[in-house]
Amino acid sequence: MSAPAAQIGVTGLAVMGRNLARNLARHGYTVAVHNRSQAKTDSLIADHGDEGTFVPSVTTEEFVASLERPRKVIIMVKAGGPTDAVIDELVPLLDEGDIVIDAGNAHFPDTRRREAALKAKGLHFVGTGVSGGEEGALNGPSIMPGGSRESYAVLGPILEDISAKVDGTPCCTYVGPDGAGHFVKMVHNGIEYADMQLIAEAYDLLKQGLGASAAEIADIFRTWNEGDLESFLIEITAEVLSQVDAETGSAFVDVVLDQAEQKGTGRWTVQNGLDLGVPITGIAEATFARALSGSVPQRTAARGALPAHAGAFEVTDRDAFIEDVRLALYASKVVAYSQGFDQIAAASAENGWDIDRGAMARIWRGGCIIRARFLNRITEAYERDADLPLLLADEYFTGAVGNGVPAWRRVVAQAALAGVPTPAFSSSLSYYDGVRAERLPAALIQAQRDFFGAHTYKRVDKDGTFHTEWSGDRAEHEA
Repeated sequence: MSAPAAQIGVTGLAVMGRNLARNLARHGYTVAVHNRSQAKTDSLIADHGDEGTFVPSVTTEEFVASLERPRKVIIMVKAGGPTDAVIDELVPLLDEGDIVIDAGNAHFPDTRRREAALKAKGLHFVGTGVSGGEEGALNGPSIMPGGSRESYAVLGPILEDISAKVDGTPCCTYVGPDGAGHFVKMVHNGIEYADMQLIAEAYDLLKQGLGASAAEIADIFRTWNEGDLESFLIEITAEVLSQVDAETGSAFVDVVLDQAEQKGTGRWTVQNGLDLGVPITGIAEATFARALSGSVPQRTAARGALPAHAGAFEVTDRDAFIEDVRLALYASKVVAYSQGFDQIAAASAENGWDIDRGAMARIWRGGCIIRARFLNRITEAYERDADLPLLLADEYFTGAVGNGVPAWRRVVAQAALAGVPTPAFSSSLSYYDGVRAERLPAALIQAQRDFFGAHTYKRVDKDGTFHTEWSGDRAEHEA
């Protein structure tokens, strides 16, 4: 008897692809599975073949032939060249109306290029962000699909079915055309960078300021996870800080080399922020902090050579200091999210994507790495005003962040005086002060630009664009 026609296929069976295929099978879908190395396909069937109906294939031709039409093919391979290679192999075997889904961490310009190329061949290309790691892929991730609305009409019900659910609502929705899905996933990852850096700075402040052990700080994070800071990242931070190294008996975090690596999505987010002219300072500082941690020659040269002129932390009230750090962490996190949503709005306007920011906050509430309680508040903010120009200016966040500003200032000032680096805390506070300022020193910068480059300026008291003859009689005239 011939194998049953598969409703959807997954090619690329490393951890994420394998778990996504299992998730689909567990939800009752017949899943075609294929991998360049046959051993991974065989391993999946041997280990998990009883979880549902899988249709294994040896060749790409067999894989495509096993799919019902319109064919729905999920690619789960390394971003870049490997993804292009799989697409090139698949396209000649597909027919008009078939759907190719790239669920890897692709750079959104690549997704736009691929979508246009496949559209010209009558195929749908769906760049899809998937967040939640291997556990999310298996048990329900947050899913951010782009592409055409026609493709989502076919594919969407399946993706919503296998996604995480919060209050019965799927953590999956249509994001927008061409590269919108992968763009939103990129910004998600940028916010993730900021979130992780802020948590690391809070840990360092508690360690330096209180002389607290990793286990003691773990208890503090567990307490925080019961309130407004409740999130996946706070939860796992407590778990990591509780871990004891089996070999040395030391706290696990103390035996890990202090050089953070990155896959590149943070850099992409910062580069795009610069292209759009959107100040995503928290994400940028978090990305640069990882780069600094890995700058071994520079750190080696500086250690013991650069004078600190720093004093010791003067913590007279332990509980008050912990609460200050908590409030500063919350406020800084809101800034990072606010900046990320500004970036989404700017890219959506530039590319005609019409992204619903409230829907993005809603699908990030479960499954993904940055899932957190206060995403409900963000969703509500955009429900109150879909065109909200600044998340921080929403009535809820104005109060929630505003209440923590005195603590935020104390923490940043204490850290500076003690010589403890807090790039994300500090830059977030500077952004907060910059965006609320009545007047910024940018007026002087614009005047300087006109002086050396005749770049012109505008005035506060009348309309028009002006230039001053700085090298002549310094007369002003309208440009």
